[in-house]
Order: sequence, then C-alpha cells, then structure tokens
Amino acid sequence: MATELNFLISSLKGYLVELRETGVDGLPYGYGVERVAPPPVVAEELPRLETNDISGSATGSETVAQIRLELGGCQRCQLGGTRTNLVFGAGNEKSEIVFVGEAPGRDEDLKGEPFVGEAGQLLTKIIQAMGLAREDVYICNVLKCRPPNNRNPQPEEIEACQPILLRQLQAISPKIIIALGTFAAQTLLRTRAPISQLRGRIHDYHGIPLMPTFHPAFLLRNPGKKREVWEDMKQVLKLLGREPAGS
Repeated sequence: MATELNFLISSLKGYLVELRETGVDGLPYGYGVERVAPPPVVAEELPRLETNDISGSATGSETVAQIRLELGGCQRCQLGGTRTNLVFGAGNEKSEIVFVGEAPGRDEDLKGEPFVGEAGQLLTKIIQAMGLAREDVYICNVLKCRPPNNRNPQPEEIEACQPILLRQLQAISPKIIIALGTFAAQTLLRTRAPISQLRGRIHDYHGIPLMPTFHPAFLLRNPGKKREVWEDMKQVLKLLGREPAGS
C-alpha cells in the first residue's frame, strides 16, 4: 500500500511540475464555482546595481573563486543543515554564456556540481549542438543547496542566495544569461509570468540579455518541446554572432 501511495504522489508531483512549466499556475477546486481571472502579471523592475549594469566594465574586481571562498560552509538559510554538498557553480568563469537553473537535485547534491544527472546530460547535448563544450560555458543555480525532496525553494532561501548569484554574474560578466525553467526565469526577472510566455524573446537582467527557456528536466518528459528550446538557442547564438554546430 505504501509503495502504491509513494508512486501516486511521485506521479502527481511530476504532473504538477509539467503544468507549471507550461504556464498553468492554478487548478479548479470544484464545479459551479465562478473563476475570477487574476490581474495581468507585470514584471517588477529590478533594483539597479551600484555599477548600473553587470555588463561591460564593473567597478568591483572580485572573482568567482573569491565569492566561493567567502561562502565557505554557508549556513545563511536552513538548507545548510540538510544538504550533502554546496553546489556553487562550474565552468568557464569568463564565459560569454551563463546557464542558470533552479536548484541542485539529488545527483548534484551528492557530487557538488550543477547539472550532472539525466537533465544535465541533456543540457550537455544542447550546449554541444550550439557548437560549444560544457567547459566553454558557466553553469549554476539560483539556490546553491538542494531543497529536501526537491521541493520548491522557499522565499527566505531565495533571499539568502540571490545576492550570491548576483555577485557571481557580476564577476563573470557574460554576454547572455540563459534561465532554465519557470523558477529561474521568474526569480531573475522578478515576475510571475509562466515560462511559456517568457521564452522566445530576449529580456534584460541588469544590463545583460537574458533568454528564458524550458528546463532540461521538463524536456525529458516533453521531448516535443525540444524544438522550441532550439529556437531559443538559435536566438542566443545569433546575438553572440555564432553559428550552430554543423551549419
């Protein structure tokens, strides 16, 4: 009985995640109840950095390595007590491209590196299709520690990690950021708009172009959406003046 219940819970969780990725943010709770449409979502304006933009020459001179050293065994939120490893980020610290995901999963928590599980393997294929290697780009997450049971990040956890992510991006100063999935895109752009509305066009993050797209984990469950992600990546390559691999 317990096994069947766990399977049901796991299946329901996967279904709800898919709904969220495709832009559904609520479900009807009964029949005959009038549903009031929510007000249109408008992205909040981000507070500007002291340097105004991350892009270009910033006044700060700290490096990604220095930020990681300062973090140490971070205990800025409750996740510090439940993680196995802090997953800070990996890759080329002077890359033109930074991929930002939601939070580490089980595989990442065990290894201490971002995107090393099945979704990470798919991300590697996407990067290779762009004519690049993982070592050419930088990969990180909004949260640096795995939420227990891969639950959604909580506001206080986001608040604790966001300044670290901002400093990471300032130190790297990429030419473009790729936000992977609903949570990363909504957090960086300070909006509740679904990823289905955000993807497909370039946004601004503190002076850096930002392309939201579907998360690789979502693509594993919905392979038909890979074409849309590839269209997003072609926009990224065009902005960088690059051609896709094999073109």
